[in-house]
Amino acid sequence: MSKTEELNDWAFAKKCEKAVAGLAKNGFTAVFCQDSGEVFHYILNEVGDVKTVGFGGSLSVAELKLADKLKSMGKEIVDHGLPGLTPEEKLEICRRELTCDLFLTGSNAVTLSGVLVNIDGNGNRVASMFFGPKKVIVVVGRNKLVDGGVEEAIQRIKSYAAPPNTKRLNLATPCATTGFCSNCDSPQRICRVTTIIEKKPRNTDIRVLVVNEDMGL
Repeated sequence: MSKTEELNDWAFAKKCEKAVAGLAKNGFTAVFCQDSGEVFHYILNEVGDVKTVGFGGSLSVAELKLADKLKSMGKEIVDHGLPGLTPEEKLEICRRELTCDLFLTGSNAVTLSGVLVNIDGNGNRVASMFFGPKKVIVVVGRNKLVDGGVEEAIQRIKSYAAPPNTKRLNLATPCATTGFCSNCDSPQRICRVTTIIEKKPRNTDIRVLVVNEDMGL
């Protein structure tokens, strides 16, 4: 690691630690992880007697390549993103994710004061984040942290997360072509449901893993 990389890593670590403190103040179980390897092992240690594990379509979680390991441990994977599914099958799996034992997802943005901000197309991911699953683990790379408040978080999502996601999903939206949000009325628009989780919901066990590594979009 070069000196520049070392200093950059240190600065991001401080930002991650501040976010963890903010999340903890808001009632979440928040954990600082130096890298994705720590995240991988943390999640494996949390599965315990879990029978069903839901995947919310997060690239941050997909990068961990957990599914095969969890299957080898006898866990049932509930993932609407599996290839070859019909639209009807995907929708049914999305509903099952709402009642899984453990739900794994990311967050589009997290403020340093500890607020989780997300934008969905269907709302299935965000719905599973705050009610339904017995336990939720949210993986947050340092690139998702914003210094300001909710408005900056929403701007981050629409500027840096939504356009590449529409491109990834091959959707016919203006931002998939231009790379910029135009607040469109496209039938395939993915910015439809915005959620702001200010405090840990009373009846949901949410663990937020803040990682000193860029993860997802």
